Amino acid sequence: MEWVEEDVTLVPLSWLKPHEEIKERNRDKLLEMTKRWGGYTKPLIVDKGTGAILDGHHRHSIAVLLGLKRVPALCVDYLNDERIQVDVWPNSGLASLTKEEVIEMSLSGGCFPPKTSRHIVAENTPPIFFTLDELMVYPSLKGPDGS
Repeated sequence: MEWVEEDVTLVPLSWLKPHEEIKERNRDKLLEMTKRWGGYTKPLIVDKGTGAILDGHHRHSIAVLLGLKRVPALCVDYLNDERIQVDVWPNSGLASLTKEEVIEMSLSGGCFPPKTSRHIVAENTPPIFFTLDELMVYPSLKGPDGS
């Protein structure tokens, strides 16, 4: 089953929980590109039960810097979705890492150092485009006629 654009939803930034620190230089490069594009072209991958960020920590940190209210995400059943595997990056200092440890870290409020977890996703994320303006606001609860 391939992911499609309709699988991407806009989730509240406040719901997301990182499990890994970022590299500021990488974030700064991506921030400039995001501003140039005027939006997000790739969704984060997030555990639907906890809000744990699996892929997209730099995009998350950009959203925080820009004051966005929501971000595009593929929400997955991380612990049970075999399309998503976790490993460690070489020289991370860890011999192994489990999905449960990733979730535990995200819920703890702490973070692993940058480039600790390496998520391998069997399928490509779909191409998307959400403007920064769209991501600055929560969706209106009013109907199309304003009521």
